[in-house]
Amino acid sequence: MLRLAIPLVLAELGWMSMGIVDTMMVGRLPQSAIAIGAVSLGGILFYPFGIFGSGLLLGLDTLVSQSFGAGRLKECHQSLLDGVYISLALSPVMMGVIWIGIPWLPAAGIQPAVLKEAVPYLRILNWSMLPLMLYFGSRRYLQGMNLVKPVTFALISANLVNLAGNWILIYGRLGAPRMGVRGSAVATCASRVYMAAVLLGYIAWYEHRRKTGLRHTSPRPKWDRIGKLLRLGFPAAAQLALEVGAFSAATALIARLDAVSLAAHQVALYTASFTFMVPLGISSAAAVRVGHALGRRDVRAASHSGWMALALGAGFMSLAAAAFLLFPRHIARIYTPNAAIIQMSSSLLGVAAFFQLFDGLQVVATGALRGTGDTHTAMIGNFVAYWLLGLPLGAYLCFRFGWGAFGMWIGLCLGLIFVGSLLLFVWHRRVKRLSLEMAKT
Repeated sequence: MLRLAIPLVLAELGWMSMGIVDTMMVGRLPQSAIAIGAVSLGGILFYPFGIFGSGLLLGLDTLVSQSFGAGRLKECHQSLLDGVYISLALSPVMMGVIWIGIPWLPAAGIQPAVLKEAVPYLRILNWSMLPLMLYFGSRRYLQGMNLVKPVTFALISANLVNLAGNWILIYGRLGAPRMGVRGSAVATCASRVYMAAVLLGYIAWYEHRRKTGLRHTSPRPKWDRIGKLLRLGFPAAAQLALEVGAFSAATALIARLDAVSLAAHQVALYTASFTFMVPLGISSAAAVRVGHALGRRDVRAASHSGWMALALGAGFMSLAAAAFLLFPRHIARIYTPNAAIIQMSSSLLGVAAFFQLFDGLQVVATGALRGTGDTHTAMIGNFVAYWLLGLPLGAYLCFRFGWGAFGMWIGLCLGLIFVGSLLLFVWHRRVKRLSLEMAKT
Protein backbone atom coordinates (compact mmCIF):
# COMPACT_ATOMS: atom_id res chain seq x y z
CA MET A 1 0.00 0.00 0.00
CA LEU A 2 2.77 2.45 0.91
CA ARG A 3 4.76 1.74 -2.26
CA LEU A 4 1.72 2.71 -4.30
CA ALA A 5 0.39 5.43 -2.00
CA ILE A 6 3.53 7.48 -1.35
CA PRO A 7 4.11 8.53 -5.01
CA LEU A 8 0.41 9.33 -5.34
CA VAL A 9 0.46 11.36 -2.13
CA LEU A 10 3.47 13.30 -3.45
CA ALA A 11 1.58 13.87 -6.69
CA GLU A 12 -1.47 15.19 -4.83
CA LEU A 13 0.70 17.43 -2.66
CA GLY A 14 2.38 18.70 -5.81
CA TRP A 15 -1.04 19.46 -7.30
CA MET A 16 -2.12 21.39 -4.20
CA SER A 17 1.22 23.19 -3.91
CA MET A 18 0.46 25.07 -7.11
CA GLY A 19 -2.52 26.82 -5.56
CA ILE A 20 -0.59 27.52 -2.37
CA VAL A 21 2.32 29.01 -4.32
CA ASP A 22 -0.14 31.16 -6.31
CA THR A 23 -1.64 32.45 -3.05
CA MET A 24 1.76 33.11 -1.47
CA MET A 25 3.03 34.95 -4.55
CA VAL A 26 0.03 37.24 -5.00
CA GLY A 27 -0.07 37.68 -1.19
CA ARG A 28 3.06 39.81 -1.55
CA LEU A 29 1.36 42.29 -3.89
CA PRO A 30 0.51 45.73 -2.46
CA GLN A 31 -3.21 44.99 -1.94
CA SER A 32 -2.70 41.46 -0.65
CA ALA A 33 -6.23 40.86 0.68
CA ILE A 34 -7.80 41.76 -2.68
CA ALA A 35 -5.22 39.73 -4.64
CA ILE A 36 -5.64 36.63 -2.47
CA GLY A 37 -9.42 36.99 -2.60
CA ALA A 38 -9.38 37.27 -6.41
CA VAL A 39 -7.25 34.14 -6.83
CA SER A 40 -9.50 32.34 -4.35
CA LEU A 41 -12.70 33.38 -6.09
CA GLY A 42 -11.45 32.72 -9.62
CA GLY A 43 -10.06 29.32 -8.71
CA ILE A 44 -13.08 28.22 -6.74
CA LEU A 45 -15.41 29.17 -9.61
CA PHE A 46 -13.32 27.14 -12.06
CA TYR A 47 -12.79 24.03 -9.96
CA PRO A 48 -16.36 22.68 -9.78
CA PHE A 49 -16.28 22.34 -13.57
CA GLY A 50 -12.68 21.12 -13.76
CA ILE A 51 -13.22 18.65 -10.94
CA PHE A 52 -16.51 17.44 -12.42
CA GLY A 53 -14.79 16.78 -15.76
CA SER A 54 -11.85 15.00 -14.17
CA GLY A 55 -14.27 13.15 -11.90
CA LEU A 56 -15.93 11.59 -14.94
CA LEU A 57 -12.60 9.88 -15.52
CA LEU A 58 -12.46 8.41 -12.02
CA GLY A 59 -14.23 5.37 -13.42
CA LEU A 60 -10.83 4.56 -14.93
CA ASP A 61 -9.68 3.64 -11.42
CA THR A 62 -12.21 0.82 -11.42
CA LEU A 63 -11.95 -0.29 -15.07
CA VAL A 64 -8.17 -0.11 -15.48
CA SER A 65 -7.27 -1.55 -12.07
CA GLN A 66 -9.69 -4.48 -12.33
CA SER A 67 -8.64 -5.20 -15.94
CA PHE A 68 -4.98 -5.01 -14.96
CA GLY A 69 -5.54 -7.28 -11.96
CA ALA A 70 -7.19 -9.82 -14.28
CA GLY A 71 -4.33 -9.53 -16.84
CA ARG A 72 -6.47 -7.94 -19.59
CA LEU A 73 -4.10 -5.22 -20.90
CA LYS A 74 -6.12 -4.64 -24.06
CA GLU A 75 -9.03 -3.39 -21.98
CA CYS A 76 -6.67 -1.04 -20.09
CA HIS A 77 -5.55 0.53 -23.39
CA GLN A 78 -9.11 0.89 -24.62
CA SER A 79 -10.07 2.62 -21.37
CA LEU A 80 -7.30 5.17 -21.95
CA LEU A 81 -8.62 6.00 -25.42
CA ASP A 82 -12.15 6.26 -24.05
CA GLY A 83 -10.88 8.77 -21.50
CA VAL A 84 -9.24 10.85 -24.24
CA TYR A 85 -12.46 10.93 -26.26
CA ILE A 86 -14.45 12.07 -23.22
CA SER A 87 -11.89 14.80 -22.54
CA LEU A 88 -12.01 16.11 -26.11
CA ALA A 89 -15.80 16.17 -26.16
CA LEU A 90 -16.45 17.57 -22.69
CA SER A 91 -13.81 20.28 -22.34
CA PRO A 92 -15.36 22.77 -24.82
CA VAL A 93 -18.76 22.32 -23.16
CA MET A 94 -17.48 23.13 -19.67
CA MET A 95 -15.41 26.04 -20.95
CA GLY A 96 -18.52 27.42 -22.64
CA VAL A 97 -20.54 27.21 -19.44
CA ILE A 98 -17.87 29.18 -17.57
CA TRP A 99 -17.76 31.84 -20.32
CA ILE A 100 -21.54 32.20 -20.22
CA GLY A 101 -21.58 32.49 -16.44
CA ILE A 102 -18.92 35.20 -16.09
CA PRO A 103 -21.21 38.16 -16.98
CA TRP A 104 -23.60 37.10 -14.18
CA LEU A 105 -20.99 37.34 -11.40
CA PRO A 106 -21.66 41.01 -10.48
CA ALA A 107 -25.22 40.01 -9.51
CA ALA A 108 -23.81 37.77 -6.75
CA GLY A 109 -22.98 40.79 -4.58
CA ILE A 110 -19.21 40.15 -4.62
CA GLN A 111 -16.99 43.06 -3.66
CA PRO A 112 -16.20 45.04 -6.85
CA ALA A 113 -12.47 45.33 -6.10
CA VAL A 114 -12.13 41.55 -5.77
CA LEU A 115 -14.34 40.87 -8.79
CA LYS A 116 -12.29 43.23 -10.97
CA GLU A 117 -9.22 41.04 -10.48
CA ALA A 118 -11.03 37.69 -10.34
CA VAL A 119 -12.78 37.91 -13.74
CA PRO A 120 -9.62 38.21 -15.92
CA TYR A 121 -7.99 35.53 -13.76
CA LEU A 122 -10.91 33.17 -14.43
CA ARG A 123 -10.96 33.93 -18.18
CA ILE A 124 -7.31 32.94 -18.49
CA LEU A 125 -7.61 29.90 -16.22
CA ASN A 126 -10.49 28.59 -18.33
CA TRP A 127 -8.05 27.74 -21.15
CA SER A 128 -6.44 25.07 -18.97
CA MET A 129 -9.54 22.84 -19.07
CA LEU A 130 -8.49 20.44 -21.85
CA PRO A 131 -4.90 19.84 -20.64
CA LEU A 132 -6.28 19.30 -17.14
CA MET A 133 -8.69 16.65 -18.43
CA LEU A 134 -5.97 14.92 -20.47
CA TYR A 135 -3.68 14.92 -17.45
CA PHE A 136 -6.30 13.29 -15.21
CA GLY A 137 -7.16 10.64 -17.80
CA SER A 138 -3.49 9.76 -18.37
CA ARG A 139 -2.84 9.67 -14.66
CA ARG A 140 -5.72 7.29 -13.91
CA TYR A 141 -4.52 4.96 -16.66
CA LEU A 142 -0.94 4.92 -15.37
CA GLN A 143 -1.73 4.46 -11.70
CA GLY A 144 -4.23 1.70 -12.50
CA MET A 145 -1.30 -0.18 -14.05
CA ASN A 146 0.98 0.53 -11.05
CA LEU A 147 3.00 3.15 -12.98
CA VAL A 148 2.97 5.98 -10.45
CA LYS A 149 6.48 7.47 -10.56
CA PRO A 150 5.83 9.44 -13.78
CA VAL A 151 2.79 11.02 -12.11
CA THR A 152 4.93 12.17 -9.20
CA PHE A 153 7.62 13.54 -11.52
CA ALA A 154 5.07 15.43 -13.60
CA LEU A 155 3.56 17.18 -10.57
CA ILE A 156 6.84 18.03 -8.85
CA SER A 157 8.44 19.42 -12.01
CA ALA A 158 5.21 21.25 -12.92
CA ASN A 159 5.49 23.09 -9.61
CA LEU A 160 8.84 24.45 -10.75
CA VAL A 161 7.24 25.61 -14.01
CA ASN A 162 4.43 27.26 -12.05
CA LEU A 163 6.81 28.90 -9.54
CA ALA A 164 9.02 30.32 -12.28
CA GLY A 165 5.99 31.52 -14.24
CA ASN A 166 4.57 33.24 -11.16
CA TRP A 167 7.85 34.96 -10.32
CA ILE A 168 8.31 36.22 -13.88
CA LEU A 169 4.74 37.21 -14.75
CA ILE A 170 3.28 38.47 -11.47
CA TYR A 171 6.15 40.84 -10.75
CA GLY A 172 7.39 41.50 -14.30
CA ARG A 173 10.84 39.89 -14.01
CA LEU A 174 13.32 39.18 -16.83
CA GLY A 175 11.75 41.81 -19.08
CA ALA A 176 8.23 40.35 -18.90
CA PRO A 177 5.24 42.66 -18.32
CA ARG A 178 4.05 43.02 -14.72
CA MET A 179 0.71 41.17 -14.89
CA GLY A 180 -0.16 40.80 -11.20
CA VAL A 181 -3.00 38.35 -10.55
CA ARG A 182 -3.41 37.61 -14.26
CA GLY A 183 0.21 36.45 -14.43
CA SER A 184 -0.57 33.77 -11.87
CA ALA A 185 -3.35 32.42 -14.12
CA VAL A 186 -1.01 32.28 -17.13
CA ALA A 187 1.59 30.39 -15.09
CA THR A 188 -1.07 27.89 -13.93
CA CYS A 189 -2.20 27.27 -17.52
CA ALA A 190 1.37 26.69 -18.66
CA SER A 191 2.02 24.20 -15.84
CA ARG A 192 -1.13 22.21 -16.72
CA VAL A 193 -0.16 21.98 -20.37
CA TYR A 194 3.23 20.75 -19.20
CA MET A 195 1.71 18.06 -16.92
CA ALA A 196 -0.46 16.66 -19.68
CA ALA A 197 2.46 16.64 -22.14
CA VAL A 198 4.72 14.80 -19.68
CA LEU A 199 2.26 11.99 -18.98
CA LEU A 200 1.17 11.52 -22.60
CA GLY A 201 4.83 11.55 -23.61
CA TYR A 202 5.64 8.92 -20.99
CA ILE A 203 2.79 6.70 -22.17
CA ALA A 204 4.13 6.89 -25.74
CA TRP A 205 7.69 6.19 -24.57
CA TYR A 206 6.59 3.25 -22.38
CA GLU A 207 4.67 1.72 -25.27
CA HIS A 208 7.67 2.14 -27.60
CA ARG A 209 9.93 0.41 -25.08
CA ARG A 210 7.66 -2.33 -23.70
CA LYS A 211 5.31 -2.89 -26.65
CA THR A 212 2.29 -3.61 -24.47
CA GLY A 213 -0.14 -3.41 -27.41
CA LEU A 214 -1.36 0.15 -27.05
CA ARG A 215 -0.34 1.07 -30.59
CA HIS A 216 -2.43 -1.80 -31.96
CA THR A 217 -5.57 -0.73 -30.09
CA SER A 218 -8.33 0.26 -32.48
CA PRO A 219 -8.86 4.06 -32.45
CA ARG A 220 -12.58 3.61 -33.04
CA PRO A 221 -14.65 4.59 -29.99
CA LYS A 222 -16.15 1.67 -28.10
CA TRP A 223 -19.48 3.20 -27.17
CA ASP A 224 -20.44 0.46 -24.74
CA ARG A 225 -17.21 0.93 -22.77
CA ILE A 226 -17.54 4.72 -22.91
CA GLY A 227 -21.05 4.32 -21.53
CA LYS A 228 -19.77 2.08 -18.75
CA LEU A 229 -17.02 4.56 -17.94
CA LEU A 230 -19.54 7.39 -17.75
CA ARG A 231 -21.92 5.34 -15.60
CA LEU A 232 -19.09 4.76 -13.15
CA GLY A 233 -17.64 8.23 -13.47
CA PHE A 234 -20.77 10.36 -13.29
CA PRO A 235 -21.60 9.61 -9.63
CA ALA A 236 -17.92 10.13 -8.72
CA ALA A 237 -17.88 13.38 -10.69
CA ALA A 238 -21.10 14.51 -9.06
CA GLN A 239 -19.68 13.66 -5.62
CA LEU A 240 -16.57 15.76 -6.26
CA ALA A 241 -18.59 18.58 -7.79
CA LEU A 242 -20.94 18.57 -4.79
CA GLU A 243 -18.00 18.76 -2.39
CA VAL A 244 -16.02 21.39 -4.30
CA GLY A 245 -19.24 23.20 -5.18
CA ALA A 246 -20.11 23.50 -1.49
CA PHE A 247 -16.80 25.19 -0.78
CA SER A 248 -17.28 27.32 -3.91
CA ALA A 249 -20.66 28.43 -2.61
CA ALA A 250 -19.14 29.10 0.81
CA THR A 251 -16.42 31.20 -0.84
CA ALA A 252 -18.99 33.19 -2.84
CA LEU A 253 -21.00 33.83 0.31
CA ILE A 254 -17.95 34.87 2.32
CA ALA A 255 -16.94 37.17 -0.56
CA ARG A 256 -20.01 39.23 0.36
CA LEU A 257 -18.48 40.05 3.77
CA ASP A 258 -15.12 41.80 3.27
CA ALA A 259 -11.74 41.23 1.64
CA VAL A 260 -10.03 40.15 4.89
CA SER A 261 -12.65 37.46 5.59
CA LEU A 262 -12.32 36.14 2.05
CA ALA A 263 -8.51 36.11 2.22
CA ALA A 264 -8.55 34.35 5.62
CA HIS A 265 -11.01 31.79 4.23
CA GLN A 266 -8.62 31.21 1.32
CA VAL A 267 -5.63 30.69 3.62
CA ALA A 268 -7.51 28.21 5.82
CA LEU A 269 -9.05 26.46 2.82
CA TYR A 270 -5.71 25.97 1.08
CA THR A 271 -4.12 24.71 4.29
CA ALA A 272 -6.93 22.22 4.93
CA SER A 273 -6.86 21.22 1.26
CA PHE A 274 -3.11 20.63 1.47
CA THR A 275 -3.46 18.14 4.32
CA PHE A 276 -6.44 16.60 2.49
CA MET A 277 -4.11 15.71 -0.40
CA VAL A 278 -2.41 13.03 1.69
CA PRO A 279 -5.54 10.92 2.30
CA LEU A 280 -6.62 11.72 -1.24
CA GLY A 281 -3.45 10.06 -2.54
CA ILE A 282 -4.06 7.14 -0.18
CA SER A 283 -7.62 7.02 -1.51
CA SER A 284 -6.35 6.57 -5.07
CA ALA A 285 -4.04 3.80 -3.90
CA ALA A 286 -6.96 2.16 -2.08
CA ALA A 287 -9.08 2.24 -5.24
CA VAL A 288 -6.29 0.60 -7.25
CA ARG A 289 -5.39 -2.02 -4.63
CA VAL A 290 -9.02 -2.95 -3.98
CA GLY A 291 -9.65 -3.11 -7.74
CA HIS A 292 -6.62 -5.33 -8.33
CA ALA A 293 -7.73 -7.69 -5.55
CA LEU A 294 -11.30 -7.94 -6.83
CA GLY A 295 -9.97 -8.49 -10.36
CA ARG A 296 -8.27 -11.58 -8.88
CA ARG A 297 -11.52 -12.35 -6.94
CA ASP A 298 -9.66 -12.02 -3.62
CA VAL A 299 -12.14 -10.31 -1.28
CA ARG A 300 -9.93 -10.81 1.77
CA ALA A 301 -7.09 -8.87 0.14
CA ALA A 302 -9.53 -6.16 -0.95
CA SER A 303 -10.82 -5.80 2.61
CA HIS A 304 -7.31 -5.69 4.03
CA SER A 305 -6.25 -3.02 1.52
CA GLY A 306 -9.25 -0.85 2.31
CA TRP A 307 -8.81 -1.00 6.08
CA MET A 308 -5.08 -0.42 5.84
CA ALA A 309 -5.69 2.68 3.72
CA LEU A 310 -8.25 3.97 6.23
CA ALA A 311 -5.78 3.50 9.09
CA LEU A 312 -3.07 5.39 7.22
CA GLY A 313 -5.43 8.24 6.33
CA ALA A 314 -6.77 8.53 9.88
CA GLY A 315 -3.29 8.51 11.38
CA PHE A 316 -2.01 11.33 9.20
CA MET A 317 -5.08 13.53 9.60
CA SER A 318 -4.89 13.20 13.39
CA LEU A 319 -1.37 14.64 13.22
CA ALA A 320 -2.60 17.42 10.92
CA ALA A 321 -5.33 18.31 13.42
CA ALA A 322 -2.74 18.64 16.17
CA ALA A 323 -0.65 20.97 13.99
CA PHE A 324 -3.67 23.17 13.25
CA LEU A 325 -4.38 23.52 16.97
CA LEU A 326 -0.79 24.14 18.04
CA PHE A 327 0.60 26.34 15.26
CA PRO A 328 -2.25 28.22 13.53
CA ARG A 329 -0.55 31.63 13.43
CA HIS A 330 2.72 30.19 12.16
CA ILE A 331 0.84 28.46 9.35
CA ALA A 332 -1.11 31.58 8.37
CA ARG A 333 2.05 33.70 8.37
CA ILE A 334 3.43 31.53 5.55
CA TYR A 335 0.84 33.01 3.19
CA THR A 336 0.84 36.69 4.11
CA PRO A 337 2.29 39.18 6.62
CA ASN A 338 -1.15 40.88 6.98
CA ALA A 339 -1.97 40.76 10.74
CA ALA A 340 -5.76 40.87 10.25
CA ILE A 341 -5.70 37.93 7.83
CA ILE A 342 -3.42 35.95 10.17
CA GLN A 343 -5.75 36.51 13.13
CA MET A 344 -8.89 35.38 11.32
CA SER A 345 -7.15 32.48 9.57
CA SER A 346 -6.04 31.14 12.95
CA SER A 347 -9.63 30.86 14.16
CA LEU A 348 -10.70 29.07 10.97
CA LEU A 349 -7.79 26.62 11.27
CA GLY A 350 -9.04 25.82 14.77
CA VAL A 351 -12.36 24.73 13.26
CA ALA A 352 -10.56 22.77 10.53
CA ALA A 353 -8.69 20.80 13.19
CA PHE A 354 -11.96 19.22 14.34
CA PHE A 355 -12.90 17.84 10.92
CA GLN A 356 -9.48 16.60 9.80
CA LEU A 357 -10.00 13.01 10.96
CA PHE A 358 -13.45 12.74 9.38
CA ASP A 359 -12.26 14.38 6.15
CA GLY A 360 -9.54 11.75 5.87
CA LEU A 361 -11.94 8.89 6.58
CA GLN A 362 -14.51 10.05 4.03
CA VAL A 363 -12.07 10.44 1.15
CA VAL A 364 -10.23 7.15 1.77
CA ALA A 365 -13.52 5.27 2.14
CA THR A 366 -14.67 6.86 -1.14
CA GLY A 367 -11.58 5.47 -2.89
CA ALA A 368 -12.00 2.00 -1.40
CA LEU A 369 -15.65 1.94 -2.46
CA ARG A 370 -14.67 3.14 -5.94
CA GLY A 371 -12.36 0.14 -6.23
CA THR A 372 -15.42 -2.10 -5.78
CA GLY A 373 -17.35 -0.17 -8.42
CA ASP A 374 -19.53 1.74 -5.93
CA THR A 375 -19.47 5.42 -6.86
CA HIS A 376 -23.08 6.25 -5.93
CA THR A 377 -22.91 6.11 -2.13
CA ALA A 378 -20.30 8.84 -1.78
CA MET A 379 -22.30 11.08 -4.12
CA ILE A 380 -25.46 10.75 -2.01
CA GLY A 381 -23.54 11.15 1.24
CA ASN A 382 -21.82 14.33 0.07
CA PHE A 383 -25.09 15.82 -1.16
CA VAL A 384 -26.74 15.32 2.21
CA ALA A 385 -23.66 16.37 4.22
CA TYR A 386 -22.87 19.58 2.36
CA TRP A 387 -26.02 20.82 0.68
CA LEU A 388 -28.69 19.74 3.16
CA LEU A 389 -26.67 20.08 6.38
CA GLY A 390 -23.34 21.89 6.26
CA LEU A 391 -23.90 24.75 3.83
CA PRO A 392 -27.39 25.84 5.04
CA LEU A 393 -26.27 25.71 8.66
CA GLY A 394 -23.04 27.55 7.85
CA ALA A 395 -24.89 30.30 5.97
CA TYR A 396 -27.34 30.68 8.86
CA LEU A 397 -24.53 31.03 11.40
CA CYS A 398 -22.58 33.31 9.09
CA PHE A 399 -25.30 35.86 8.38
CA ARG A 400 -28.16 35.43 10.85
CA PHE A 401 -25.97 34.89 13.92
CA GLY A 402 -23.31 37.28 12.66
CA TRP A 403 -20.47 34.78 13.09
CA GLY A 404 -19.06 35.56 9.64
CA ALA A 405 -16.60 33.12 8.05
CA PHE A 406 -16.23 31.29 11.39
CA GLY A 407 -19.91 30.34 11.31
CA MET A 408 -19.64 29.11 7.73
CA TRP A 409 -16.77 26.82 8.71
CA ILE A 410 -18.71 25.45 11.69
CA GLY A 411 -21.44 24.30 9.30
CA LEU A 412 -18.97 22.71 6.89
CA CYS A 413 -17.24 20.99 9.82
CA LEU A 414 -20.48 19.30 10.93
CA GLY A 415 -21.15 18.19 7.35
CA LEU A 416 -17.73 16.52 7.13
CA ILE A 417 -18.20 14.74 10.44
CA PHE A 418 -21.48 13.32 9.13
CA VAL A 419 -20.18 12.09 5.77
CA GLY A 420 -16.97 10.65 7.27
CA SER A 421 -18.94 8.56 9.76
CA LEU A 422 -21.43 7.46 7.09
CA LEU A 423 -18.88 6.26 4.53
CA LEU A 424 -16.87 4.38 7.13
CA PHE A 425 -20.02 2.45 8.06
CA VAL A 426 -20.86 1.83 4.37
CA TRP A 427 -17.38 0.41 3.66
CA HIS A 428 -17.77 -2.00 6.59
CA ARG A 429 -21.11 -3.20 5.21
CA ARG A 430 -19.76 -3.40 1.64
CA VAL A 431 -16.93 -5.73 2.63
CA LYS A 432 -19.32 -8.09 4.41
CA ARG A 433 -21.63 -8.15 1.38
CA LEU A 434 -18.77 -8.88 -1.05
CA SER A 435 -17.60 -11.75 1.15
CA LEU A 436 -21.06 -13.31 1.07
CA GLU A 437 -21.37 -12.84 -2.72
CA MET A 438 -18.00 -14.46 -3.39
CA ALA A 439 -18.84 -17.33 -1.05
CA LYS A 440 -21.98 -18.08 -3.06
CA THR A 441 -20.08 -18.19 -6.36
